[in-house]
Amino acid sequence: MATLIGLSIKVKLLRSLPQRFKMDVHITPGTHASEHAVNKQLADKERVAAALENTHLLEVVNQCLSARS
Repeated sequence: MATLIGLSIKVKLLRSLPQRFKMDVHITPGTHASEHAVNKQLADKERVAAALENTHLLEVVNQCLSARS
């Protein structure tokens, strides 16, 4: 779940900010049992790109980012 939340935040920032901005999304230290592994996944550009090529995962991320009434 932490990876999905981090990926959703990263996608939202990628869509919202101009490309000239560099961003890093990290889990706060001490808040997750596998924080190092999740941070490593979120920092890996190739893994993020591969995740966004997965249509099912992209739909889930889009649902996370959609405005709910």
